Amino acid sequence: MRGWTLKAGVEDITQSAAAWNERLWNWLTNMNMWEKVLFAGLRIVLIFLLIRIFIKIIYRVIDRSLERREKGRLNVNPRRFVTVGELLKNVTWITSNFIMIMLILGEIGIQLAPLVAGAGVVGLAIGFGAQSLVKDVITGFFIILEDQFAVGDVIQTGTLKGTVEVIGLRSTRLVSWTGEVHIIPNGMITNVTNFSIGTALAVVDLPFSNARKLEDTLELLKKSMLQLSEETPELAQIPNVMGVQSLTANEYVIRIAVECPPGIRADMERKIQRYAKEALEEEETLRLAQESGQGQEQQPG
Repeated sequence: MRGWTLKAGVEDITQSAAAWNERLWNWLTNMNMWEKVLFAGLRIVLIFLLIRIFIKIIYRVIDRSLERREKGRLNVNPRRFVTVGELLKNVTWITSNFIMIMLILGEIGIQLAPLVAGAGVVGLAIGFGAQSLVKDVITGFFIILEDQFAVGDVIQTGTLKGTVEVIGLRSTRLVSWTGEVHIIPNGMITNVTNFSIGTALAVVDLPFSNARKLEDTLELLKKSMLQLSEETPELAQIPNVMGVQSLTANEYVIRIAVECPPGIRADMERKIQRYAKEALEEEETLRLAQESGQGQEQQPG
């Protein structure tokens, strides 16, 4: 009895081994299965290569675009464009590789619907929990991308005006002319006035008494503005003495205007007033000297 049981157990094991060997052989010789594996592998390799090529093309487009923007900007901080380029490249790399992983998982038979739904729920939760942060980052990204203002520009947003010291994805730092530092979340920057793009117009109105001849005043101012342009290399032209701007019973006002770089407009207006005042003082000194000489000549020897 015991021998029969042992013999039956050996036969069962032998049959199980033979069945397993048969299943293994059938699996190894299943041409349809290997054909699917081969084509899936080829598709995975093709997806990988296409994603790599796509990333390189986008990297090159980003570099060329930022290079054109950098050359077309007069007042530019090169580190800002490096930051923008690295940010765009990181976003491209993460997005492309995420898409590649999803496509590969789909090729090996994994259901993507639950993964996509889970990612959507997580993203929604993060969005509700950090709405202000997301708004600041998105706004900062478009400020940098659209080149709305650069480091060193003088801008005004709302009631705050100053020189841009730092542009970040989270906030922007302004320094006012009196020294106060304003840190503004990018999400609060709804409109911006940039005073540093293109050229500025320095305008000065100078009042003179009606007792003074207009022709003499214009001639004096033109000579002083010519001297100012010769001694100021930042100016590409001579300040224009435009003529009478307003007139009253006691005085007339002469306007002087000149185009200049935005950063020196206030300084240029002060220079125009200084050169005009110095010219008037020299004229007054010369007149007093002439009157003094005439008086001495009239005195009896």
